[in-house]
Amino acid sequence: MNQTNQKTSWWGRNWKWVLPTGGCLTVIILLVIFVGAIFFGANNLMKDSVPYKEAISKARQNGQLIELLGEPIEQEGMIQGHINFENGEGDIDIKVPLTGPKGEASLYVVGTKKGDTWTYSDVYVIIDSTGETIFLPENMN
Repeated sequence: MNQTNQKTSWWGRNWKWVLPTGGCLTVIILLVIFVGAIFFGANNLMKDSVPYKEAISKARQNGQLIELLGEPIEQEGMIQGHINFENGEGDIDIKVPLTGPKGEASLYVVGTKKGDTWTYSDVYVIIDSTGETIFLPENMN
């Protein structure tokens, strides 16, 4: 008797688990890309704001902060907090991680916007290693 063994292709043997696994993996990858885009978009929105730019500039010019962190003082990591704009008004409450050659710190900025003017209620830096607070000029305009 002559038997012919037909071998089924890899796809023919495995399609029942490949399709659901591939579909789920695709959904997971797309979800990760979407969430990452939201985080980086929000981070860039905060970095483009006037309060962020003014506070970073003041931090980089503060002699006491330069002495403790060294130069250059850079923003490193994700900005935490929120910023809102609507009809010429807004508010900001952010925490910005700072780093320098000598250490790390967190910059805090809290303020409100009416028209084209930002008013800051808190602008200060807390040094991570010592807990020391350095107040920056609130009138940064």
